[in-house]
Amino acid sequence: MTLQQLKYVVTVADKGTISEAAKELFISQPSLTNAIKELENEMQITIFNRTNKGIIVSNAGDEFLAYARQVLEQASLLEEKFLNVKKQSPRFSVSTQHYSFAVNAFVDVIREFGGLQYDFTLRETQTYEIIEDVSRLKSEIGILYTSSKNEEVIFKLIKQNGLEFEDLFIAKPHVFISSKHPLAGKNEVVMEELEEYPYLSFEQGDYNSFYFSEEILSTLDRNKNIKVRDRATLFNLVIGLNGYTVSTGIISKELNGENIIAKPLRVEEYMRVGTIKQKNMTLSRYGKAYMESLKIHISEYAK
Repeated sequence: MTLQQLKYVVTVADKGTISEAAKELFISQPSLTNAIKELENEMQITIFNRTNKGIIVSNAGDEFLAYARQVLEQASLLEEKFLNVKKQSPRFSVSTQHYSFAVNAFVDVIREFGGLQYDFTLRETQTYEIIEDVSRLKSEIGILYTSSKNEEVIFKLIKQNGLEFEDLFIAKPHVFISSKHPLAGKNEVVMEELEEYPYLSFEQGDYNSFYFSEEILSTLDRNKNIKVRDRATLFNLVIGLNGYTVSTGIISKELNGENIIAKPLRVEEYMRVGTIKQKNMTLSRYGKAYMESLKIHISEYAK
């Protein structure tokens, strides 16, 4: 087993196909395929399952890749420190529901490690895809919430995919509305007061059941429903249509401006927000820095 072989399998996992990985590595596809087969034979595991639709990381491959990434990270640190090797472009990816603190922490990591070259990815995406991204190591960390209504399904999926959940905070539900909304002057809002206003939520694609909804209380019937894919569109509609959405109450004026405010929603429910990662996997230096920054920003919002 060589560092080169480890780099090969990690790149294939990142790119999703042999052909794309071969282009990235400047190697022919047959040579790359043979190198992977040699590694699989040596380690006596199947890292990638070959299908008609391409390659899929096996369960054993998931675990192997987690260790391979750690080995490559440590090798890079040694080369930088003792051989004065030019620092490689750092790579780091996060998949998350639409939370401003997730963006703020991501900015902190780029400022700390970015330098002249980097390859970082922040995916504000659908709930099921967050779990899938982390299980396939497309992202090192995922961020999502659970509640009494969805936690059984979400935690079952997390366990099935070999992941673990770590709490960040527990919040009471809030409504996000325009600062000029007719309800903006209230200290607290009840559901009945929202009936005449459009309800905005994030579309969940093929997994659009309430278990995967990013908004708590998604099972309630509403007369006016609008689904969107990105945070900017949602907030524009909140302002333009006097709409509302339901979230944690944590909002960043830096990112979202002064026009969006949060008001407590009077309901007997909670939002348990946390991170997911591969079970028993040590985070990279970028992942550790990201987790530290998340907790700092959440603490600042709490104040």
